[in-house]
This record gives sequence, structure tokens and C-alpha cells, in this order.
Amino acid sequence: MKMVALAVAVLVTLSSCALCCPGSPNTKGKELWAMKDQPMDVQLSAVLKEMESLRCEQTTLQQQQQKALNQIHKIRVQEQDQDSVGTHTLTYFSAANATEDDEEDPHFPEETEMSKRRRDPCFHFTVLDQDWRATNSSSKVKMCDRNLKWKGWYRLYYKGKSLQMPERCVSANKCGTHAPLWLAGPHPKRRDGIVTRNVCGSWKKKCCAFRSTPIKVKKCRGNYFVYKFTPPAACYLAYCSDINTLICGRCRRNQSCVSRDKINWRCKRKKRFSSRKIHFFASFPGSLVGKVNRIKYSKVLVNVGRGYNRKTGVFRAPVKGVYQFFFSSMSGNSSHKTDLWLVVNNYWVAVSSTRISPISSVSSLSHYMTFLRRGATVYVTQNSGKSWANTVSTTITFGGSLLVQYK
Repeated sequence: MKMVALAVAVLVTLSSCALCCPGSPNTKGKELWAMKDQPMDVQLSAVLKEMESLRCEQTTLQQQQQKALNQIHKIRVQEQDQDSVGTHTLTYFSAANATEDDEEDPHFPEETEMSKRRRDPCFHFTVLDQDWRATNSSSKVKMCDRNLKWKGWYRLYYKGKSLQMPERCVSANKCGTHAPLWLAGPHPKRRDGIVTRNVCGSWKKKCCAFRSTPIKVKKCRGNYFVYKFTPPAACYLAYCSDINTLICGRCRRNQSCVSRDKINWRCKRKKRFSSRKIHFFASFPGSLVGKVNRIKYSKVLVNVGRGYNRKTGVFRAPVKGVYQFFFSSMSGNSSHKTDLWLVVNNYWVAVSSTRISPISSVSSLSHYMTFLRRGATVYVTQNSGKSWANTVSTTITFGGSLLVQYK
């Protein structure tokens, strides 16, 4: 009887140690076997003590197993939630290093290219590739984007091809929902950065029956857009992806995606920026006395770019940029003050003024530099006095040139 009890105790101990006990699995068994010559009550006490230790170890193991199962379940739930919003996330950074709220390191005042990408949603977005969002989809099961947990930025795809939101009204019961959401405004250009656009939901022949929460949009290099979606105002509303804009994903960097009717899209080569040459020089072949509202310099010597009009005496800026102007006059045999003013967009901005004693003459030349937008007007007016010239002289003159052109 003594040997049977001891054998059972050793077997149980060896089994438990094989799973839980550190060191050799035979350690506990050897310790119990060494007590075979001890009294029965001492051996039973040792066996009971070892069984109690085994129960504690089993309880600890069960708790650890349950904790691991709970963690696995939590991860699966998060993956299911992510799959309900987007298929997968593309990013160059880990979640800890790629948030929008990252602040600059005070030890590095100059922002590096890596830190710029960390803030740029074009480099970390979630791919939203769900066929039911297409404008040609009319599924029986109606979806509602209000029930989804939107987080961060998204890029729209259709069967692995990039596309964008529609900029026109979408019929009800399309895009897998009752009221399809479309962008109530044009997509931004890349130089615009991140912009905010209103979103409308069409229902019962009303293009904007629902005014949903505005979203943020940005254009990225490569002719694609990313969106920061927000939960719509109600159900059943869902964001649309325009099947007609599939062509836009194939446009090159030197091309832009254009459409006249917002239905048929094509890739159009961007116009190259070419600097214009604009110069003009004209004179007035006669004398001017008293007030002249607008001097019409009829003798045009140079007019590159055709910005000056000899019939009106007005220069109209053909392009946006920085211009430099000059105007001159000759006063003589008068003691009166002679004033010539340069007028830009109906504002008197520069003056050429002379006052001379009798039986003398003097000439004056004034310069003025300014920034003008396309279509700005410039001319010269004589406010008072007498300016002298004849058909062969160039003493009453007006001219200018474009120095720097802007896009």
C-alpha cells in the first residue's frame, strides 16, 4: 500500500513538472522517492503538499491561457472593424511614428523630408476597395457609412484601380446605399494642399437632399486623391466612387485629368509655362497744354506683346508679373508748374513735376515699378502746365517692360 501511494504521487508530479516546473522534470519525483523510508504520515503530507502546489500551477496556467485567448479575440475584432472600412493600410511608417499630430522636435528646427512625409496623408492612407461603392452599383443590401469607425485618410479603388469621388449628382439607390454621397465642389489642385469640401446626398430627385458633414481632400503626386472621411449625418448614406474616373489613375505627372461633363474623363498634357516678352515705347508728336485726362501716345516705336493701345493710350497687362514703367516730358517758356501722373488701375501713383523760370526749358523723366495682375491698366495724364514736343522729337514719351512673369 505504501509503495502504491508513493508511485501514484511520483507519476502525478512528473506529469505536472513536464508542463510547468522549471528544470528537470524528474526533480520532484526524486525528492519524493528519497522519502520512501520515512513514516507513512510524513510521506502523505509531502504528497498532499505537492498536489496543492500542482493545483496552484494549473490555476495560473489556465489564467494565462484565458488571457491569451482574450487578446487573440480582441485582435480579430479589430481586424474585422478595419475590414469593414478599408481593405488594408499603406504607410511608410509605424503607427507610433506616423500620426497627423506629430510635433516638430525642438532639437531639429529645420523640417526634414522624412518628417514632412510623416505628416503627409499621401504617404499613409487606407485603401478603400469596395465594389459596392461604385456609381454603377445598385445592390439590394443598403450600406450606411455612419455605422463605420472612420480613422485617418483613405484612397478609393475599384477592383484594384485608383479612382475618385464623383463631382456630380448621383442617382438615388446607387453606390450600395439609399442616398449616395458625392463631392459638392471641385477636387483641389496639388498646390492647394488640404482643402475642406461639402458633401451632398441625393434622394428623391434632389441632388442635395442631405447635406452631410464636410470632409477633407488632398491631391497627391501621381494624379490621385486622398480623403479624410467622417461619419455621415444619417443613415442610409454612403460615400461614392466614380467609375468614370478610372482613367484618372493612369494619367502621368505631366498630365492632368479633365472632363467637360464630369462623366467622360481624359488625360490632358499640362501646358508648359513659357515666359512672355513684353516691351513698349511710344511718344506724343505735339504739345500739350492744360489738363489732359489721358495722353494718347500715337507714335508707337516698340510694342512687343501688343500690350499698348495707341487709340486709347492705355497699356493693359497681358500677363501677371512685375512691370517697370517710365514717362517723360519737356517744359519750356513757361513759369507754370507742369505735372504728369502715371495712373495704374485708376490710382495716381507717380508724378513727374517741373517748375521753371521764363525763357528756359527743362525735361523730366520718372520711373515706376509695380506688380500687376493680368488685365491691369496703366496710362499717363497731364494734370496742369505745358509740355512741348513736335513731330520729330521724342520728349513726351511713355514706355514699359515686363521684368518677371508669374504663373
